Amino acid sequence: MLEKNKPYPEQFRLQMVELVKAGRKPRELAIEFGCHETSITEWVRRYAGGTPSTITPTSNGREELIQLRRKLRQVEAERDILAKATAWFAGNGVQMSTASTR
Repeated sequence: MLEKNKPYPEQFRLQMVELVKAGRKPRELAIEFGCHETSITEWVRRYAGGTPSTITPTSNGREELIQLRRKLRQVEAERDILAKATAWFAGNGVQMSTASTR
């Protein structure tokens, strides 16, 4: 159950919208999760016109998404460099030594 007088986290609201779209009733969700039926109905109305996966993230979520995409590009570039290096070493017959586990 959530604390009273605290705003509901964005992820919680999105989960409630997903559950309603999956066929659950706002009233039963309100009872189960300890929030108000009107809140759930308003969240569903606010996010109408798109599925939860297409809802625009909040400003904090947007910034996190930008950072994650930047990190993903960096990791993909590192992976590509390592793949090319591995192919080069394999093509030149260079053996890479590994520590023995014996």
